[in-house]
Amino acid sequence: ALTIAGSDCSGGAGIQADLKTMTMNGVYGMSAITALTAQNTTGVKAIQESTPEFLKQQIDVIFEDIYPDAVKIGMVSSSELIHVIVDRLKWYHAKNVVVDPVMVATSGSALMKDNAVQILIDELLPIAALATPNIPEAEILSGLIIKTEEDMLRAAKRIGDSYHCSVLLKGGHSINDSNDLLYANGELVWFKGKRINNPNTHGTGCTLSSAIASNLAKGFTLVESVQRAKDYISG
Repeated sequence: ALTIAGSDCSGGAGIQADLKTMTMNGVYGMSAITALTAQNTTGVKAIQESTPEFLKQQIDVIFEDIYPDAVKIGMVSSSELIHVIVDRLKWYHAKNVVVDPVMVATSGSALMKDNAVQILIDELLPIAALATPNIPEAEILSGLIIKTEEDMLRAAKRIGDSYHCSVLLKGGHSINDSNDLLYANGELVWFKGKRINNPNTHGTGCTLSSAIASNLAKGFTLVESVQRAKDYISG
């Protein structure tokens, strides 16, 4: 499995979390780094972006040698980098693309420039097998305010129908215990979860999306992959 995302020097999120998760879920992890960040559990202090050309070279050498069975895309802060990712993934006919539309860190730090959000919506989501937005991200993607589980249903459907990808809308953000909603092929499936009262939330989204990608790489269905990933992160 390949993760295309930012590096988190504190090891809790980003490609460090992705590679650890892939290893724990029994797949061989590879990474193409979109940005170096200086961050920890309290926030993001600095971001040093990869150049588009260097990101392209990273993706090319991976696909030309060790073709990934799944690709997880995390933090991509600029539209130029998104263009490169979309271009190369289409070129190599990448499969099982899981997009975690990381716009804001758990700590509240913005991780994406405004113009990049539109490019992510227009270009990246249509090539994704699955997008995994949390509530704030889903509000941006759907243009809806999400306060209830009914709102979650409406938003997941709008995102999925608008961008032709499956959507795992993560509850968590104060709406419910942490029940997630999968909208795939016109069907809605709830994944029940218990809120775990725990300050260690840094990187949970990275971990979940990587676990889903790992299970897709191993040949599990989308529903099975989401359930296995949810069990893993709860553990």
